Amino acid sequence: MSKYSYPAIFFPEGESGYSLRFPDLEGCYTCGSSMTEALVMGEDVLAFTLYDYEREQRTIPQPSQASDLSLKEGEFINFIACDTIEYRKKQNKKMVKKTLTIPEWLNEAATERNINFSQALQEALVAKIES
Repeated sequence: MSKYSYPAIFFPEGESGYSLRFPDLEGCYTCGSSMTEALVMGEDVLAFTLYDYEREQRTIPQPSQASDLSLKEGEFINFIACDTIEYRKKQNKKMVKKTLTIPEWLNEAATERNINFSQALQEALVAKIES
């Protein structure tokens, strides 16, 4: 799964904007100088945290229901969504060299047509992953 939605507990920081935390994810919190910035930062920290869980093959906790969360005075809940595949695409652009084996006839046909092997493999892998 790569698309997630978790409740975030927001609390105003006076003139400084908003802080927020995700009660279901340990150490997952951020802030923003405005509500818009807090939402953007919330999506970023949520995607980063869940991407880290995926990479480490940790169990990803189920999101709480808003009705099950306790709030202090001034706090409110908003759900934030993220897509860890989109996050990976933006953040992890390091190229990795791979060796592959293909039939000689395919190599010759592709070379004759000036096909870029790296690009063709990337396109095929993206199509396979997104299907």
